[in-house]
Amino acid sequence: MKKIIKSLLASSILLSFGTLGETSLITNIKGYSVNDGKLTRFSAMTFKGDRIDRLFVQGEPLPEEADIKHIDGHGQTMLPGLIDAHGHVLGYGLSLMRAQLRGAESELEAVERVRLFRAENPELSWIQGRGWNQVLWPNKRFPTASSLDKQFPDTPVWLRRIDGHAGWANTAAMKLANIGAETQSPKGGEIVRDANGLPTGVFIDNAMDLITENIPSLTRSEQRSVLLTSMNALAKQGLTSVHDAGVGSMTLEVYRSLADSDQMPIRVYAMVSAADEKFESLMEQGPYKHSSDKLSISSVKISSDGALGSRGAALIEDYSDLPGHKGLLLYSDKKLTATMKLAMDSGFQVNTHAIGDNANKLVLDNYETLIKQTGTRELRHRVEHAQVLRLDDIPRFAKLNVIASMQATHATSDKNMAEARLGSERIKGAYAWRKVLESGAIIAAGSDFPIESANPFYGLHASTTRQDHQNLPEGGWYSKEKMTLTEALKSFTRDAAFAAHQEKLIGQLKPGMKADFILIDSDIFNINPEGLWQTKVNQTWVDGQRVY
Repeated sequence: MKKIIKSLLASSILLSFGTLGETSLITNIKGYSVNDGKLTRFSAMTFKGDRIDRLFVQGEPLPEEADIKHIDGHGQTMLPGLIDAHGHVLGYGLSLMRAQLRGAESELEAVERVRLFRAENPELSWIQGRGWNQVLWPNKRFPTASSLDKQFPDTPVWLRRIDGHAGWANTAAMKLANIGAETQSPKGGEIVRDANGLPTGVFIDNAMDLITENIPSLTRSEQRSVLLTSMNALAKQGLTSVHDAGVGSMTLEVYRSLADSDQMPIRVYAMVSAADEKFESLMEQGPYKHSSDKLSISSVKISSDGALGSRGAALIEDYSDLPGHKGLLLYSDKKLTATMKLAMDSGFQVNTHAIGDNANKLVLDNYETLIKQTGTRELRHRVEHAQVLRLDDIPRFAKLNVIASMQATHATSDKNMAEARLGSERIKGAYAWRKVLESGAIIAAGSDFPIESANPFYGLHASTTRQDHQNLPEGGWYSKEKMTLTEALKSFTRDAAFAAHQEKLIGQLKPGMKADFILIDSDIFNINPEGLWQTKVNQTWVDGQRVY
């Protein structure tokens, strides 16, 4: 009993310390927050230490105590710190240090970008990059090793597709991996071959491991540097919290070290990777939360299928543009069920990647059975992406208390190929935000960075317009699925916080909540929605401290 009382006293002291500190008053702002489901407007705010104290509307008397620190907002717009519910922090940091292929309009342009990158980084033993998308190319065909071999006959090259579910290797990389005509595709993966049965250089989903296991792993010190680079870059985008989707055991250790040394500029809700070799041991250890509220490790990430662009998403019927092909399931039924159950039994929220309608149905079927078996309805399990849904499966989210973790910019990026892949009927259940919301489910918004840009204003723009940055198509792609700006902001704030069991801590600007907020250059509720993506972040604050 004495130990319990001592622990409670220590917790009380920590809580008091967290709310102590000088009071700051920020005025001359246009403040917006979706509080308790309604858009709240305010013109000034006080925060004491790391907690919000009070909001003030225009004309309301402001405190005049002499010891209050005054901050002039200079007419800027204030929003709650934005939360990305699905990204890859280490991958984003690495993408800042690798060849950038996003937007390349041909295979030759992609190769030329890699050549220029190599010229600036001659010391690298492996050349890596990310972002190619054959859908944007004139022939819309996968690239080949031969185009890379002309520039890189001896240095291994590995380039991930924009969705991260396919990779492009040159012959030097395939030789290091001992890949030849006789190499078999692993379960849940595909080695793309030419008419003679020879590997072309493209590897899909689990087949990518054949190449990547030959690339030297990052050391702890290197991971620490990359994570810091990434988190600081994310803070500049206006993100005060991110859900890191699929984190390995070493990276988790590095995160804990950063939290212990008070070096995390933003909050991270880490999902343990079910593919990690120490997964079972991590489940035995149980969920973890750092006393600073900067790091939580209480969920797992499982990938059930691949992506639509590489035709790895698992569909019930054949791809409309590739008869005889239904995509890839990355787990056997038995293994998927066992992995989910282990995580649930260990007290972890289960967040399962599912893009194709078959993968989504299988995941929801498992949730329906396992939530009842394990009594974990209140853990708010999630489907990551929930991209292509049977119309009959949409109501199951609310029924099962399962959250749809969706990324708006996937729709505006995929609009050029999605209907070709799915046909005119299946597309009705794809990227179906309005249908999901009207079913009573919660959407936690994100970007899936570095697959898409980490800029959350790109997501707010896509959510409300269903258009790309050229304002196409006119009126929006399947415009009936649009969200209102209030709904979109809620999905990037309160509902993303709810998806991490943090809705009483962050996601809203109101008394008692953490002082996580951003100041931006435009009043987003009084501009043309088509310009939302151009919003600039001027300041980012976490725990009442300016981090950007």
